[in-house]
Amino acid sequence: MKNNFPRLIIAATQSGSGKTTITAGLLAALQKRGLNVQPYKVGADYIDTGWHELACKKISHNLDSWLVGEDKLKKIFIETSNGADISIIEGVMGLYDGGKGGVSSTAEISKLLNAPIILIIDAKSMGASAAAVALGFREFDKEINFAGVILNRLGSDSHKKIIVDALDALGIKVFGAIRRNDEFFLPERHLGLVPTAESNSADVIKKICAAVEEQVDIDALISLANDSAPLESFVRDKKISPTIKIAVAKDEAFNFYYGASLNELERLGAEIIYFSPLHDKNLPENISGLIIGGGFPEMFAAQLQQNKKIRADILNAAQNNLPILAECGGFMYLMKNLIDFGGKSFEMCGVIDGAATMTNKLQTVGYIEAEILTDCAIGKAGDKFHAHEFHFSTAETSDEKIFKCRRVRTGKEYLAGVNKKNLVASYLHIHFAGCPSAARNFIQACKNYSSSSVSPKCSSNAPYM
Repeated sequence: MKNNFPRLIIAATQSGSGKTTITAGLLAALQKRGLNVQPYKVGADYIDTGWHELACKKISHNLDSWLVGEDKLKKIFIETSNGADISIIEGVMGLYDGGKGGVSSTAEISKLLNAPIILIIDAKSMGASAAAVALGFREFDKEINFAGVILNRLGSDSHKKIIVDALDALGIKVFGAIRRNDEFFLPERHLGLVPTAESNSADVIKKICAAVEEQVDIDALISLANDSAPLESFVRDKKISPTIKIAVAKDEAFNFYYGASLNELERLGAEIIYFSPLHDKNLPENISGLIIGGGFPEMFAAQLQQNKKIRADILNAAQNNLPILAECGGFMYLMKNLIDFGGKSFEMCGVIDGAATMTNKLQTVGYIEAEILTDCAIGKAGDKFHAHEFHFSTAETSDEKIFKCRRVRTGKEYLAGVNKKNLVASYLHIHFAGCPSAARNFIQACKNYSSSSVSPKCSSNAPYM
């Protein structure tokens, strides 16, 4: 069975051109019209998806061909966009930028999904040269479906006319022209945009939405999306009834998760129970596993240190063999200490014998191929999987390393992470939809823990540290 799955990709010439701003405004405007709109983000980014979700009240899914593979990517898109009136996919960096060889670039994803592309051009300090830029992007790869452009940060009507006239001469359609406005500013920090939970984001979205409604031809975009070529449907995977509970940390400090990754655990029989290391005093009761994802623990280190009771509960759970997966920010939180940008040290959970130290220099960003060194909660020695890494901190620990990693772009190899009892922790971000064996192994570890007569369940009355 085929369905046309109405869809558009919002791409750009480079990072900082206004992709997320315009995407969020468009999502809000479409949702305001009463349309069932489904958002997506190309690549491994977690923060932009939060802005999407705020704009249209729907979970935004990542589309990354390195993390999940091409076939699974198409399946995730078709399953999650089924029934939507329109799907809006925000690109990553510039249109042709991605991993080594262009892997998971916006252009690559556009071809996988046969989706029309709208190119955002930051026209500030540019006149007719903007048309030359658009022409270059259109001609660079004739296989993409280049539909037209939206001009951003225009200064005046005359500025707009100069560029539109030049684009008209090339036969390049202009779907919108947005004036420069400092009120559209989305706050940033060392990992990119500030998550919506930490900013006055709702008000910003309203202003951007109003500008998009006034300055973008939304009807033309809807018509373009509706003309998308059909895609082949997939048979949905059968979902197993929940048999175990997995606690997932989610609050201002920890919120980097792939929606389809958690869906994979639910499909395999997990019930996801969210909790907050910042605000809750204990872990949820009767859990068989724990996941602490990435985020910004360094920005909330004092509050995390202050919440001694839940730190003690997590330490007790780890010592009692509860299966735990900790990624990046969660890895840092499980250490004895976290040292912030100013050099101040804060006590963390103490599960891992070591400290995480923030630096002013980006330590790693990019795709990773990892091999498991020792049997653990997510696999056996020798198993390999794809992952992503992005952090400004370093980690020093004496605990046993769990992964042999290779950076895809440079080929550099190194040992990373921690394997301790039933804990797997590292800077790596894993997508369970792309590592189904890791998902099955983690579920099985949780079931083994749940049915064990010798491993005590984690206590909600753990002593204070």
